[in-house]
Amino acid sequence: MNREEFAASIDHTVLGPETTWDDTRTVLDEAAAHGMNACIPPCYVAEAANYENAPEAIATVVGFPHGQHAPEVKRDEAVTAWEAGADEVDIVINVGRLKAGDDGAVADELADVVAAVPVPVKVIIETALLDDAEKRRACEAAVAADADMVKTSTGFADGGATLADVELMSEYLPVKASGGVGSYEEATAMLDAGAVRIGASSGVAIAEGHPEADGETRSAD
Repeated sequence: MNREEFAASIDHTVLGPETTWDDTRTVLDEAAAHGMNACIPPCYVAEAANYENAPEAIATVVGFPHGQHAPEVKRDEAVTAWEAGADEVDIVINVGRLKAGDDGAVADELADVVAAVPVPVKVIIETALLDDAEKRRACEAAVAADADMVKTSTGFADGGATLADVELMSEYLPVKASGGVGSYEEATAMLDAGAVRIGASSGVAIAEGHPEADGETRSAD
């Protein structure tokens, strides 16, 4: 994967509870400079969409970080984000309903969001809170909802992306590996395991770790 393709697979992320517009603008500038996407809080999407140095794609989150919003709130949040200029939406599943066996409710609320917005929807299943059987059921709900991608983590639960989880999830949909990915080597391991996207606050370090990041042109690896 050449440098441009690699950078385009990274969602450079800032989603902490103290995130300011200045923090967000820094991430937008870094993402644009390195050819990455940006994943930012929903409250800054409109400003980001109108920012003169916005990157190619802006993603935001819905039902974040715990997924316990009412289904109609998640739908409205997704629509608001899209209308404000979000190019992609990352929605957290209701982990409690999944664990209780109410997979239909999980799939229904995801399908409602997918149907409400004409942009890609990534489903965050929060792998650190699930056993393998639950991870498979979460992925099945995402497939049933016609989601575009499944994502490992919010970064707010203990634990993040693992190679085993990426391999499991990639049996169902394209995977965004997010949580604890901090280097080029870790990112490429996730991509080799089946991920197609990396979510990380360390996007700059990851992108600059690519062998072509010095500007030299080499054949794709």
